[in-house]
Amino acid sequence: MTVSVALLSQDLRLHDNPVLHAAHAAADEVVPLFVLDPDIAAAGFAAANRQAFLGDCLADLDASLRRIGGRLVLRRGRAAEETARLAREVDAVSVHVAAGVSAFAHRRESELRKEFGDRLHVHDASLTAAAPGAVTPAGKDHYAVFTPYFRAWQQTARRVPHAAPRALRTPDGPRSEPIPRVRPDSPGLPEGGEGAARRLWRDWDVDGYADLHDDLAADGTSHLSPYLHFGCLSAAELVHLASGRGGEGAEAFVRQLVWRDFHHQVLAARPSAAWQNYRGKGDRWRHDEAETEAWRQGRTGFPIVDAGMRQLAHEGWMHNRARLLTACFLTKTLYQDWRIGARHFLSLLVDGDLANNQLNWQWVAGTGTDTRPNRVLNPTVQADRFDPDGTYVRRWVPELADVPGRAVHRPWKLPEPPAGYPAPIVDPQDTSARLRHARGLD
Repeated sequence: MTVSVALLSQDLRLHDNPVLHAAHAAADEVVPLFVLDPDIAAAGFAAANRQAFLGDCLADLDASLRRIGGRLVLRRGRAAEETARLAREVDAVSVHVAAGVSAFAHRRESELRKEFGDRLHVHDASLTAAAPGAVTPAGKDHYAVFTPYFRAWQQTARRVPHAAPRALRTPDGPRSEPIPRVRPDSPGLPEGGEGAARRLWRDWDVDGYADLHDDLAADGTSHLSPYLHFGCLSAAELVHLASGRGGEGAEAFVRQLVWRDFHHQVLAARPSAAWQNYRGKGDRWRHDEAETEAWRQGRTGFPIVDAGMRQLAHEGWMHNRARLLTACFLTKTLYQDWRIGARHFLSLLVDGDLANNQLNWQWVAGTGTDTRPNRVLNPTVQADRFDPDGTYVRRWVPELADVPGRAVHRPWKLPEPPAGYPAPIVDPQDTSARLRHARGLD
């Protein structure tokens, strides 16, 4: 009997899993392996919300593997060392892993290459619909602007999604650690796992996405981002399924998946952009801990901003339009370093993906790929447009629950201040003054 090892990371699924598919084709038996690497915690990425969600994902995957004759093997330690130890135990003929774009993924791949040489097989387009290096402009290693990337992406051939294996044998010998169970910080955290992801996709109305994706109250987005982050769903399969549906909603949804690919190809080419400015503007960021803490707690006095931050705290997730508004408020209105916001988001977001989180923050801050780096999203104007009846704000800011209609977006204009709700921490009439002054735009 020959044995291969499928080292899983952000691909915790049976359907359309290139790593599992290749390992299954390469040997009689497969050991699906997940390693709880202490380097993740040491780097500050082991947020309780993601660890809790991960526990669900691993349990769901193990149950799915057992239904087809296999099982998940869980180990603790450095990924390359534990993979090498397991490979020796089962005399593995090959090891398979998905390519990643983070510094951690690059280091893991390098260490695995030293251990296994040509027995290591790294699979592209497992975490994204198109591999990060598959869509590049002539003479350059990546696209720095989304629109030309999107046009090129549309013309690039993509792989056909793999079916889930009907049977898979795992040898009995290898020991497995128990699946960890962590208490989340956010009480409204969603259930993790491929089963939950596929039910969510099945029940979601993608046809309405084009009309509803910015409507904060309607909450018509897919909520699939946590499942994409952990690979409970394949981006390639989602593109395939949505493209097969057709229509404006499906097209708009695919465009968002392409944004995800875009950010991954930027980070793959510029790993330093995880924490350094992609395009520096010479910003001398302010630092005011009281203002920062008011932002974190959702007590800025700007209801739409506070609603978004409170949704994040409760669900470990935030509507995309609210992410833009809260990030713009911190970086453009308070003029504080985007890294402060990125770290806070990563401490709570169940979909806290390094490429998407950091590069979206930089896009908003004007240090990333936005071609209009000085744009400012006025929170009150945005609230009128995307929460016109105030439903989203009243959902998350109970102090304002009795304020009717659009008045909820301007509590400072009410005859009596709402009990328990703070006054605005900056002048509501000029939310871009600090940015204009700092960048010489007055």
